[in-house]
Amino acid sequence: MTKADLIFKENIKKILDTGAWSEQARPKYKNGQTANSKYITGSFAEYDLANGEFPITTLRPIAIKSAIKEVFWIYQDQTNDLSVLNDKYGVNYWNDWEVENTGTIGERYGAIVKKHDIMTKILKQLAENPWNRRNVISLWDYEAFEKTAGLLPCAFQTMFDVRRVGEDIYLDATLTQRSNDMLVAHHINAMQYVALQMMIAKHFGWKVGKFFYFVNNLHIYDNQFEQAKELLSREPSDCQPRLVLNVPDKTDFFDIKPEDFELIDYSPVKPQLKFDLAI
Repeated sequence: MTKADLIFKENIKKILDTGAWSEQARPKYKNGQTANSKYITGSFAEYDLANGEFPITTLRPIAIKSAIKEVFWIYQDQTNDLSVLNDKYGVNYWNDWEVENTGTIGERYGAIVKKHDIMTKILKQLAENPWNRRNVISLWDYEAFEKTAGLLPCAFQTMFDVRRVGEDIYLDATLTQRSNDMLVAHHINAMQYVALQMMIAKHFGWKVGKFFYFVNNLHIYDNQFEQAKELLSREPSDCQPRLVLNVPDKTDFFDIKPEDFELIDYSPVKPQLKFDLAI
């Protein structure tokens, strides 16, 4: 059992056994029914990527390729335009959050990255002083929220730090999420930001170090309880998945492509489970 599988099962059990019920829930299922959930607060996990600990479960297949393409849409293309995500990357799951037939998700995610020129600033800061403690990506923009409708960002803050160990420099990352649909998106979100961490590390020729993952509200929707029980009953696959970025050290961040990533030794348990998303 991988560390991610162990944490996943522990959190499922904790939510089902001791989780609180949502009240005045905002999201709805596609049939119009209110999407209530059970949740826990303050979930934290630490993964030592340098030693092969990756935050991906083997209890069901995770769509890692689509997840990584979403990171490119946000941090390379720096756009909220759904046609870019659909046509360039073949990823369509954000379409349910289109805002008022605008072809966008509102001024969110990639639009905020572009608005504040975030990636240029982060890379510049790390180049000038890798040990500075101000390498923060924040997608929480009240002005943007008032300007347009749209889902508020779930994975809204990332922080980066470097450590020297002997002759090697390691890049650590911390992802903070306000809310997470655990059965559907937990490992998708975690692996997306591991990919981003790896891209920045490759830009400088550093090694990836640790990945810290904090979720404020970790929940399971009330139409997912049977799937949750199925996941608890499954035996994890006997594999040790790891993500590899096949580009030379010091490859420019903006020259890296989704196909440069490879998920190795990943043999998840099947069949895949079906989930009706809360919108």
